[in-house]
Amino acid sequence: MNAEALAMIEVDSVARGLRALDALVKQAPVQVLEANLIEPGRFLLLFAGGVAEVQESYGAALLVSCEGTVDKMLLPWAHPALLGGLRGLEDRDGELDTIGVIEGLHVAGTLEACDRSLKEAEVRLAGMRVTGGLAGRAYYVVHGVQHDVEAAIEAGTAVLSARQSLHRTECIARPHAEMLTWLLRQAPFAPGRK
Repeated sequence: MNAEALAMIEVDSVARGLRALDALVKQAPVQVLEANLIEPGRFLLLFAGGVAEVQESYGAALLVSCEGTVDKMLLPWAHPALLGGLRGLEDRDGELDTIGVIEGLHVAGTLEACDRSLKEAEVRLAGMRVTGGLAGRAYYVVHGVQHDVEAAIEAGTAVLSARQSLHRTECIARPHAEMLTWLLRQAPFAPGRK
């Protein structure tokens, strides 16, 4: 399936979220990346596919979720690394010069900020976390040379600030060799954790 676009809808109810999920998959052939609970008691729908298909499914789901929509995001030309990061791919290769951590209060804004950071700065996405243990927040980690990481943080901050969804950012020069392992480890008590 061609995954050029990415969309997310956060709904205030599991029941309404499931109904919106049904509407979006019936509307057009898209790939559902996640359809699950997220804190605090909300339902998150995350899906990808061709631009036209995602736009159609996004519109159909919003018609159903209507007043139950808490947050939403549509990226018609999502950065490929963002899609990879959402699928759990991580880039920890090579010696790290600088890492940047960008944390948003809401998932939709954080994903949009990540997309902007990757498009506007010469950085690589080390990984991202959207998990139940973050109380509805999300974060992503980029790496590269310091001035590029600073540019990525600035780009992500602009998106999150405009959405009034910025939590914190950090720029860590010459990080410890195990820093990405610590930052991107699986959440404690997560399903499947060994």
